[in-house]
Amino acid sequence: MNELVTSIPTGLAAFSATNLDDIVILLLFFSQVDATFRRRHIVIGQYLGFAALVIASLPGFFGGLILPRHWIGLLGLVPIAFGLMRLLSRDSDSDEEGDEEIQSPQESPFASLLSPQAYSVAAVTVANGSDNIGIYVPLFASSSFESLLGILSIFFLLVGVWCYTAYKLTHQSAIAHLLSRYGNTFVPFVLMGLGVFIVLESQALTPLALGASCACLAALFSINGRLEELAKN
Repeated sequence: MNELVTSIPTGLAAFSATNLDDIVILLLFFSQVDATFRRRHIVIGQYLGFAALVIASLPGFFGGLILPRHWIGLLGLVPIAFGLMRLLSRDSDSDEEGDEEIQSPQESPFASLLSPQAYSVAAVTVANGSDNIGIYVPLFASSSFESLLGILSIFFLLVGVWCYTAYKLTHQSAIAHLLSRYGNTFVPFVLMGLGVFIVLESQALTPLALGASCACLAALFSINGRLEELAKN
């Protein structure tokens, strides 16, 4: 019982230290909510991504091996890809926004769980979680079973608190005005900056290799966009 009680401040401290930057990412996600990208996609994706980070950290508790940190860092290419995709498809998205608002069907919770929007949020959460794994592995390794259960309970409770806090912050007039006016412009660059930081900080790629990877992704998305335009015409 004492271990469960002491696990509460441990969980609070570990989660807060590793997820402060997620508030900013969640703010940006909630500012992009529209007919096809719902609030439930963000919440489900955040839980899926965080659950993946916890599962990847559990080998620390069982005394097993974990993926090398630079392999985890390669996931930084995911937010870079999303940022490039948003940047290159921004014009076409704005043209189709009216039709999407009219034709968007209602999704069941199960459909939301399987939606690509939720998976995209989960992928960004995982990509931004290399520091989480670095802290959770030794934390879990030094925890008893009762303490681990307490820490994980606090973690998953705080994921919901984080989502609720970010959602409420987007309804503050000053923040909402700033995000609604400049959010669509800054989101691609914030995602790409996040990805570049993750890749370089984990030394997954050299700056030259990262630049080449970004150029290849940009070329692929550009070609795909042109093919879609030709198909429509």
